[in-house]
Order: sequence, then structure tokens, then C-alpha cells
Amino acid sequence: MTAPVRFPRFFVTSPAPCPYLPDRSERKVFTELKGPHADQLNEALGRIGFRRSQTVAYRPSCADCQACISVRVAAEEFEPSNAQRRNLRRNGDLVATECRPWATSEQFDLLQRYLGRRHPGGGMAGMDEVDYADMVEHTPVSSFVTEYREPTESGMPGRLVGACLTDRQGDGLSMIYSFYDPEHEARSGLGNYIILDHIRRAAAEGLPFVYLGYWVEGSPRMQYKIRYRPLERLTRNGWLRISRDEQDRLIADAASGRRERSEAGAAKDGDRSQYRITD
Repeated sequence: MTAPVRFPRFFVTSPAPCPYLPDRSERKVFTELKGPHADQLNEALGRIGFRRSQTVAYRPSCADCQACISVRVAAEEFEPSNAQRRNLRRNGDLVATECRPWATSEQFDLLQRYLGRRHPGGGMAGMDEVDYADMVEHTPVSSFVTEYREPTESGMPGRLVGACLTDRQGDGLSMIYSFYDPEHEARSGLGNYIILDHIRRAAAEGLPFVYLGYWVEGSPRMQYKIRYRPLERLTRNGWLRISRDEQDRLIADAASGRRERSEAGAAKDGDRSQYRITD
């Protein structure tokens, strides 16, 4: 006799100030990820625009705004720009190692430097080492941390300059949170390189997509995501590819108002206290 299917229960957060657009508030719908089918649930929800934060899957559910758009790169068809090719050459000597989702002091120290420079006063600025361990290790799904280190002549592990927490799904890699050394003068574009490397890895594994989370038109720190092509966005009619002409326009708009406050740093919600479940 087959066990009955248990559908997840969904909850809604209280309104809070939007971290991307001024004078707006945000609200999220979320559910717990737990049990033997957490991977399948996470993947199914990911395909309809949910993101993961520890043991919770969430998506925006704002009353008067639909600015947060889920986007993903078609990895096997990826067309790097000239700037992206230069980035791959410049940082291609980095040693990338896929590690189990286990937090280290070295990673936390790098995260602190990254947050202090790129997101001072942000929702994650007050994280301590326990909070970071929770973010990395409290995962009910197939996750890993990729460390990016500088090469050494001895072959020993070199300096850690970047890291990314990623979920492996049946149709791609979902980048949960990445961070890097923001003051490394010889390693410009590290955040973008981490995305480029994930695209390359997904294609090598035969995975069609790299999920970048939410793109928010009008938010300067979200505009880096529009530079990866071909790019698909989630619409009312499912996932649709952004046309070349439209993406050219969006890239030009992003460049004209650029001077971005942050480079690539995938994903957002470090403050898990907003996800409270009450019976």
C-alpha cells in the first residue's frame, strides 16, 4: 500500500522594507524542506521561482510589486562576452575544489571581509560564526561548497579568495550564496568568475541551467545577472528566453547607470528569523 503524499504547508512573512527598491516593502511565501523527499520538493519549487535558505524554500509574494524575477543561464549554450573571456583567462589558474557543506573559520573570515566591504549594514552584517555554520550546514538537500584558491608551487592549498554554497538539482546548479576577497587588487571580477565557473561546471556535467536567483530591474546591485546569455526568466507562462535584442538593451541600460555598488554575490536572505512557523 502506497504511503499518502504529504503536501507542504505554506506560510507568509510579515511585510518588511524591501532591500532592493526604495520605498517598497517585501513579503515572502515559504515552506519547510524536510523529510526523505526534500531534494525533490526543493527542485520542484526551484522550477517555479522558489529559493532555498537553510531548511526553508521561499519566494517573493508582494502585494503591489512583481519586480523580483527568477532568472537562469542556459549553461550548455552559454556565449561569453569579450569581458567574460578576459575574466576566465585572468582567473583561470584558480584551484576550485568542491567540498561538503561544512563551514570553516577560513571561509567565515573571508565572508566577514566581503560583507564589510560590499554590504556594510546589510541583513547579514551581524552574522557570527555560528550563524554562518547554520547557513552552510543546515541543508536537507544535495549541497556543496566550492572553494577557490590561488595556486602554489608546492601543491598545498593556497590562499582562499572565493567560495560559493550551491545546490545540485536534476536540471542544474542553484547558486545559493557566493562571496570573495573584495580587496584583491590582482583578482578583479572574482564574483563574476565564480558564476562563470559554475556555468562551465554545469555544462561539463550535462546540466542545462545555472539558477542565479532573482533579477530586479532598477536595482543597481542586481544588474550583473543580466550580462549572462542566453538568459531565461520565469513568467506567468513558464520559463521564457530573453530575446537577444531585449537583452542587449537591458545590458546597455545597466552599463549606462552602472558604477554598481556590488559585483556578483548571488543570493540574499541571510536573516532567517523572518521565517517563523506557528500552528
